[in-house]
Amino acid sequence: MAVDHAQAERAVPVPAARSDVPAAPGMQTAVLAGGCFWGMEAVFGHMKGVKAVTAGYAGGQAGTATYDQVSTETTGHAEAIRVSYDPRQVSYATLLRIYFSVAHDPTQLNRQGPDSGPSYRSAIFPQTPAQATVARAYIAQLGQAHAFPKSIVTKLEQGKFYPAEAYHQDFFDRNPGHPYIVAWDKPKLAAFRAAYPSLAR
Repeated sequence: MAVDHAQAERAVPVPAARSDVPAAPGMQTAVLAGGCFWGMEAVFGHMKGVKAVTAGYAGGQAGTATYDQVSTETTGHAEAIRVSYDPRQVSYATLLRIYFSVAHDPTQLNRQGPDSGPSYRSAIFPQTPAQATVARAYIAQLGQAHAFPKSIVTKLEQGKFYPAEAYHQDFFDRNPGHPYIVAWDKPKLAAFRAAYPSLAR
């Protein structure tokens, strides 16, 4: 397992973003896609400053935002998470740093680990113009820094977020013995805690 899941078991050391979204009062929202939403939810759900994480779909239409339809890989949706966070405790750029460093591999095109298809693509869905500016600049910064051995394929996209079915919510915490969770997501969460102990809870 150590060889097969080497990427999932370590965080890629990436620099902090040079720009960030200014902190504002009240909760803010980020929408990120990076493979199976179970693992993405697990990482961000154990991050300080994050108040809620919802698994769902983004990039397609409301009428096709179901797991069965998205799994056909014809809907335009990506499995995604909606992160509700307190910008006074954790910034948007810090969320992006974890997203690129450990939550997923941004160099995999239309796949992530054992999962393949456009619904597992790497995509950021900015919720404000400021988020779009910061995300675009950070992707460029990571590229210039050669943070990864291959090119980053993450795209900035538009589209509404639709929550997934109830059985997908909090899947990691409710199904700790699930084979997929054990093989892929527990190592990912462990890597997050090891690399960013000050951000984990």
